[in-house]
Amino acid sequence: AQGCIMMRKCHLNTCPVGIATQDPELRKLFTGDPDHVVNYFKFIVQDLREIMASLGFRTIDEMVGQSQVLQASPHLKHWKWDKLDLSPIFHKVEVPSHVGIHKQIDQEVDLDQVLDRKLIATAIPALEQAIPVQGFFEIKNTDRSVGAMLSNEISKIYGSVGLPEDSIHFTFSGSAGQTFGGFLARGVNFELEGEANDYFGKGLSGGRLIIYPSRNARFKAEENILIGNVAFYGATSGEAYINGKGGERFCVRNSGVNAVIEGIGDHGCEYMTGGLLVNLGEIGRNFAAGMSGGLAYILQAYQEEINPELVDIDPMEDQDLDTLHTYLKRHLAFTSSSLAQQFLESWEDTKTKFIKVIPRDYKAVLAKKSVQHEKIVA
Repeated sequence: AQGCIMMRKCHLNTCPVGIATQDPELRKLFTGDPDHVVNYFKFIVQDLREIMASLGFRTIDEMVGQSQVLQASPHLKHWKWDKLDLSPIFHKVEVPSHVGIHKQIDQEVDLDQVLDRKLIATAIPALEQAIPVQGFFEIKNTDRSVGAMLSNEISKIYGSVGLPEDSIHFTFSGSAGQTFGGFLARGVNFELEGEANDYFGKGLSGGRLIIYPSRNARFKAEENILIGNVAFYGATSGEAYINGKGGERFCVRNSGVNAVIEGIGDHGCEYMTGGLLVNLGEIGRNFAAGMSGGLAYILQAYQEEINPELVDIDPMEDQDLDTLHTYLKRHLAFTSSSLAQQFLESWEDTKTKFIKVIPRDYKAVLAKKSVQHEKIVA
């Protein structure tokens, strides 16, 4: 409706109709108008009204529960479903008029019982007087988006600046549900002994996440998956130290988080626009697809898995080695990672094992800034 012609160039900043681009010359080509979208939805609504009228309904409320008007398509000739009988699903159960067929029971949300309520209560000294606090909590996989409500309370008082560093340090034990540490604000550290599900650190906003296996675990951390898929999706700032492996699409759309991990699945750093990844293990296939910003330090042994469309594979410079060394030490300090310790103890050998993955356009911008800086200094 706005003029997209499906060129699939959104990530290249070359959209020929000026929609998915920041290029001022290309944006001049945009001819879309809000009325086009309004008109599109009017057509949808008109089509819907005609279908409803053919079925004998005037409102959507009248359609609720009228399953007898549903029909199976006669064109689905496939061995998996051509013998499927859907009549029990289409059968309409008659109910007394006073019972009704619309929503009868409110969904139980129980937001008053979520773990964040305990976190907020414990964090009051930090929230009200910026006094550092610590706490310990058991966590289970039904505890989802832990930290999001706490971060909301922080943002209402301190805005995007957040709290001073290390104002809140909460330690958890158990198996965290989805989006552990989601949108975590600056000044908050979450340390988890256990494991976490998908979307670990989603939208991380300045906080620090630390995770390592149970101290009673008999397995090697670097050989086992500790967090799920799509970690740090859309994260903007902060840091993370994962003493174990992650799932697929690690750091997808990350724009500012610096993370250390010991192996990831397929599609790592997909559409990443900023931040840093230090990966101490395997990377899976299609690494750096659509990556337009940020840096990644990975083991040279896995460079064949990199998608070369937008990135270059460069040797480590002195500055890169200093950064790698710093993050290895921090990873060891926060998680007691045996893998980080091995790399540090054999540093001269370690320096030859890592390579730098950097987007070409980002590298060109850095080079241009360096030249401008040299001219100013001169």
